[in-house]
Amino acid sequence: MNWNEIRKRARDAGVNTRSRKKAELIRAIQISEGNFDCYGRSDGSCDRWDCLWRDQCLGQVRRSA
Repeated sequence: MNWNEIRKRARDAGVNTRSRKKAELIRAIQISEGNFDCYGRSDGSCDRWDCLWRDQCLGQVRRSA
C-alpha cells in the first residue's frame, strides 16, 4: 500500500494524518479498527494472519535486521 492509500485509509477511519510518520499512522489506523497497534514492532514473527499490514510489517522487520 503506498503512502497516499495509507493516508486515505487513515482519513476514512477518522485518524489525523498531519505530521505523522508512516509507522505512527498505521498504528493509529490499527487502533481505530480495534486492533493492536503493533506495526513495525514485531520480533520477526506474527500470528495475526488477518492483519492488512502483516506482510509489509514483517518485510520491514527483515530489512532492519
